[in-house]
Amino acid sequence: MNRLAYLRASSLEEAKQALALPGSIALAGGTTVVDLAKLGAMKPDLLVDIGGLAGLDAVRVDAGRLHIGALARMADVSRNADVLRLAPAIAESIERAASGQIRNMATIGGNILQRTRCAYFRDASTYAACNRRTPGSGCAAIGGVTPNHAILGATDACMATYPGDLAIVLAALDATVHTDMRDVALVDLFAEAGSGRETVLADDEIITAVSVAADAGAARSSYLKLRDRQSYEFAAVSVALAVDLTGNGPQIRVAVGGVATKPWRLPSVEAVLRAGPPTRARIAEAAATAAGDARSTPDNHFKIRLLTRTLERALLTALDLS
Repeated sequence: MNRLAYLRASSLEEAKQALALPGSIALAGGTTVVDLAKLGAMKPDLLVDIGGLAGLDAVRVDAGRLHIGALARMADVSRNADVLRLAPAIAESIERAASGQIRNMATIGGNILQRTRCAYFRDASTYAACNRRTPGSGCAAIGGVTPNHAILGATDACMATYPGDLAIVLAALDATVHTDMRDVALVDLFAEAGSGRETVLADDEIITAVSVAADAGAARSSYLKLRDRQSYEFAAVSVALAVDLTGNGPQIRVAVGGVATKPWRLPSVEAVLRAGPPTRARIAEAAATAAGDARSTPDNHFKIRLLTRTLERALLTALDLS
């Protein structure tokens, strides 16, 4: 771990000024940044601690939307009564993430922005080529061992999966990310794989909150996560659903994780589900389109079938057809 400086910001403006400096990076819960700095996958010159900024940890309901502050701790959000009532899949995804100790420290904003768990990205001492670490250096995963890598959004520049759970649910809920500068749809927050940037945020831009509509779909939301073990493990595939059956036809929003380079919506699946009553046959037809754009390797080709079957299972359960 290289030598670095530390600043505990006392205001949003002070934090922004510090983050505008080359080599600076924001620190909130510290559960990802410190880990990656120790590994050498990130080499910050200055850690800007924003964890003490006032007013960014509240959970509130306002104008028909559920707002969650970026500095709210994951454990607190998963137990919040409004979250459990208005968007239960948010709580589900948090409870299935990491460990209890980490959830007590990690923040909502930091969790959304967590970096990939790709072994080639994290092992900087062994693998010099990584476009996420050093844009233009190449991708060591190409031709390597890739059972945990992406089949959706993968390119010759990067095939690393987005590792989070919460952001998958937020994608299905059409969440908005609020920063000190603007509002960004969560599905538009993440940059394309291998583009040289992780997100569309400016270097000194700070997430202040995330919000979702407190609608019928969010109230009937769910999250299904398949993984190699039942705790402290990242998803092999995950499915987030927002199911609204209050209108003339089903309105079902679908996002998946563990298989893509970023939180991934599936409009082709949603279109099939909108076309008629949610029967078993229609669900099977919809699930079959999920991996239509998949790009796999011999190591992760199994994820195509796993995604299809997991999505079908999640839909049958959510629609009480299982």
